[in-house]
Amino acid sequence: MGVLIVESSRGSTHTEEIFVENDFKDNKKKKRRSRKSKQTSSACSSLSEVCMDASSLLGGNTSSHHVVPNGHDQSPKVYNTLSRHVTSNGHHQLPKEYDAGLISIPSMHAKEQTADGNMQNQHSVPHEIKEVILSKSVPESAVSEEPVGPVLIARPVDCYPRRKCYPPHWSAEAVSKALEKGELLRALFHVNAHNRLEAYCKIDGVQTDVLISGLVAQNRAIEGDTVAIVIDSPSLWPRMKGSNETVSNSESRSNPHEGPTHVQDCSRGKSKLDLDCEYVFSSDNMVFPENGAHNNDESSCGAMSDNSCANGVLDNGCQPSISDYASPFSGDAYDSMSSLEKLCTLISLYPSKRPTGRVVAVVGRSPRRDNVVGFLSVKQWINSRESRKKNSRKNKHQSDHGYILLTPTDPKFTKMMVPVRKLPASIKKRLEAGDSTIESDLVAARIIDWAEECYIPDACVIQIFGRGSDVEAQLAAILFENAIDASEFSPEVLSCLPPIPWEIPQEELQSRRDLRNLCIFTIDPANASDLDDALSVERLSDGVFRVGVHIADVSFFVLPDTALDIDAQIRSTSVYLSRCKLPMLPSLLSDNLASLNPGDDRLAFSIFWDINSGGEVLDRWIGRTIIRSCSKLSYEHAQEIIDEAFDLQDSSQSIEHWPKLYGHSEWCDVVKSVKFLNEISKKLRENRFKGGALSLESPKVVFLFDEEGMPYDSVLSGRRDSNFLVEEFMLLANRTAAEVITRAYPSCALLRRHPEPNVCKLRDFETFCNKHGLKMDISSSAHLHHSLEHVRGELKNDSVLFNILMSYAARPMQLASYFCSGDMKDISDCSHYALAVPLYTHFTSPLRRYPDIVVHRTLAAAIEAENIYLKGKRKQGKITEKETSNRCFTGTCFDKVEVESIEAQEALSTAASKHRVPGAEILADVAAHCNEKKLATRHVKDATDKLYMWVLLKKKEILYSEARVLGLGPKFMSIYIPKLAIERRVYYDEVEGLTVEWLDTTSTLVLSQSTHKQSSRRSSPGKCRTLEEVALIVNPADLELEMNFSEHIGGENGESQRCLGISEIMNNEPAFFPLTVNLLSTIPVALHAVGGDDGPLDIVARLYVGSYLQ
Repeated sequence: MGVLIVESSRGSTHTEEIFVENDFKDNKKKKRRSRKSKQTSSACSSLSEVCMDASSLLGGNTSSHHVVPNGHDQSPKVYNTLSRHVTSNGHHQLPKEYDAGLISIPSMHAKEQTADGNMQNQHSVPHEIKEVILSKSVPESAVSEEPVGPVLIARPVDCYPRRKCYPPHWSAEAVSKALEKGELLRALFHVNAHNRLEAYCKIDGVQTDVLISGLVAQNRAIEGDTVAIVIDSPSLWPRMKGSNETVSNSESRSNPHEGPTHVQDCSRGKSKLDLDCEYVFSSDNMVFPENGAHNNDESSCGAMSDNSCANGVLDNGCQPSISDYASPFSGDAYDSMSSLEKLCTLISLYPSKRPTGRVVAVVGRSPRRDNVVGFLSVKQWINSRESRKKNSRKNKHQSDHGYILLTPTDPKFTKMMVPVRKLPASIKKRLEAGDSTIESDLVAARIIDWAEECYIPDACVIQIFGRGSDVEAQLAAILFENAIDASEFSPEVLSCLPPIPWEIPQEELQSRRDLRNLCIFTIDPANASDLDDALSVERLSDGVFRVGVHIADVSFFVLPDTALDIDAQIRSTSVYLSRCKLPMLPSLLSDNLASLNPGDDRLAFSIFWDINSGGEVLDRWIGRTIIRSCSKLSYEHAQEIIDEAFDLQDSSQSIEHWPKLYGHSEWCDVVKSVKFLNEISKKLRENRFKGGALSLESPKVVFLFDEEGMPYDSVLSGRRDSNFLVEEFMLLANRTAAEVITRAYPSCALLRRHPEPNVCKLRDFETFCNKHGLKMDISSSAHLHHSLEHVRGELKNDSVLFNILMSYAARPMQLASYFCSGDMKDISDCSHYALAVPLYTHFTSPLRRYPDIVVHRTLAAAIEAENIYLKGKRKQGKITEKETSNRCFTGTCFDKVEVESIEAQEALSTAASKHRVPGAEILADVAAHCNEKKLATRHVKDATDKLYMWVLLKKKEILYSEARVLGLGPKFMSIYIPKLAIERRVYYDEVEGLTVEWLDTTSTLVLSQSTHKQSSRRSSPGKCRTLEEVALIVNPADLELEMNFSEHIGGENGESQRCLGISEIMNNEPAFFPLTVNLLSTIPVALHAVGGDDGPLDIVARLYVGSYLQ
């Protein structure tokens, strides 16, 4: 047996591999003596050389050095800690019990050596049997440090217990009991995309996120997991941004969800490596934070109120929780509280502090565990395999030996180890052939296990998507990563569809209200094929209008518990990919039989309101109908009518560009209806905002595609009156449906709620606005809306800044979600914050949303129950045959006593059984699944937008643009690029040739170009970036020559692509050193696309600067 060691030097790209025999044969002694001469004089430096920083495995970018053991001194029997292998002369020893194998292990940083030469805060290294090949072949983004080369170090055989890296998870029984007692809290786990060492947990009922700081505290939780956490004592809580003390501007303290807050540097020279490694291994083989590692700022720790706690750790080695915290009140009130009540109480007592906690168990596994996308690092495995082939003399070579590193494209995920033996056959074959181009392919993987002894999890590769630069491969990866079902519908599902040709059954013609002679039309995007909703309006007497919303009756076709229903529930929603869609239902339904296509008889759910000129609803009717749409208008068509650009007098010329008109309706009827609806919608919208609704409308990027489906340009587009017209009546229909189904079935109605925003983030936004002279009242949704409208008027000449403010105002907002009404004890928890309504649901899009189908079934049951109940009362002679004013379920008047009567409840129960209304438990599961799918769809939209933006910039190579500075500090700035409506960061700390001056008193940054190399730095030379990584520097003289040249040739044969680039440069002049930057300054930047075949897609921003020194 032997050990393969790789020496890597940052100063050279050459890597030397040496195979060392364990019996220390004579012919190896010369090499060992030569290595001995390279020893260092201190144990501290030896330790740092042997170890590789943990963050290199976990996504960080730090430097490391590697040493080959000399083998002279006697090795100890047990490989416990690094200190046991560092001899007095600084030599690192390997135990004789080592098996032949390869592994890359992360080191734990040793802090500075004390005066007597003793090592302080040493970190032990966990050991494993497995052979691992870890490398960093996937390049980092432009803002990352220089990649660290691979290191291969042997691990011991499995004859000794392995040291644990993480605390064990609590048992399911213990967690269940603790949750019931309120000792633990259930939370949703989210990772900071800028720094994986920080995670935030959202707890229902708590408006402030809980910070989970450090890998040990995160305890192997994955993005999207549902976890059980224990809250730390408030003495360990750090202060939030905006509090009195300064906050670090380093990445390790950045929260991507925080508002535009000015931050300062309080790291006091501590390098990122030190910040990343705040944990030690305790003597009992368990990992605990050291000295309150959740809080790096000593000033914010405060005095420990518990005498049994010292330095943030209890006598038993555990970190104190809020249960150990001394009561802030007199009496036993605090001790009798649950952890949730204690947390809310302490947050109110310490509003300037961020609560922290730690994960003790994963109670719900994130679906993302099975849907990981990334790149494999295979070059080192291929190289070491060839080396083993040459040097293996006694052992038979195994081609599927070892592990390969997987680097996920999502920065919220840690790197993973993939066993070679479990790779797909196609990848194994390419590995055998030495094909290193595998590193350019996107692969799909899932997490297999994450043991307590392993820094990073094990994973297995499922499939290959293709090259990272291929758009189709990226789209497939996006769908896989978000668990979107893109498969064809099964034969079982298709067998549930009605035969073609299909006609409305006679019984439906007899039981439904016939509206086919009414002027009804749809307004949708021009390319829409699934038409869910249609509108109509009639003018009654005395300024009263009868407005109708007609929704496709999909529940007629999708019957409960059929294969079609089950498949629709699993898919949950249609997914739109700009150029195509993945429908929730087969196209025969979504685009044909159930779609409200013009000229065709269709089944519908209709709601009519009688609305007066003040926008007040006087009466309403809800029922199942038959309609025939007369026209399919686009939003552009409706807008032309609203703007009176459609000339009825000269319709012969303009109608040829308009859709076909069906039935008895004329264009004058359609035009009049659109204008009536527009006026009514404006009044409804005005009343809604008076009632406290909030609008955070901002422009969106819209991509333009060529014939091949590739984006060639993008524009910023905002919504117009025609969009708001449709939106207003859809909102009214959803509110009405929510009211009806909750009135009929209060314990099993599928509703949608929007919680109040995150208070801390909302206060940050208020502070930011007030600091810049923009008064903001955040006390309610109504006051916030009115403040934003007032600011809109103040910033009418600075639309960019207002769009930035609207974007930041949306950040504190929490996600809306589906829920079962029976799960909410307090009716106030059912409300919708942004709409300012007590009840809300989704009813208007059943062709593309499964929750709408469930609501349709519940609404159908309520309508039938009402008919049964009224029929019974007529038989009893309590009401006349024509009397309909007392519609207790669907009408505007609500008589609770009548609804709760025995007769009404029997009618509701009978109707619920007929229409298969799901019970509360089933409905809660449906709501949870639909929430997951809706969030996944949102992620798909964001990812595809980023992909198309990347494709555009890849074609342009460099895009010059102006940017606004949103956040500013001594290490990086956050900028907003209006042209693309995106935010990016520019890092300028530790850059060769750049001098950074941070003026703390005025929050001003001054960047100057240096003419000499920096002689001193806080980190190793490899960590420094080059000036070209931070700024695109042009010589003004050269730029002037190019501009003159472009003017000379500009008129000949049209402009070339190169001249178009020059035109962009002329419109965006560079800045000049020294560059002075303040918050909200406008600066020129150069944007370009990175990644693809060599890493995750990203758009990098650099300063665009002119300099005669260039």
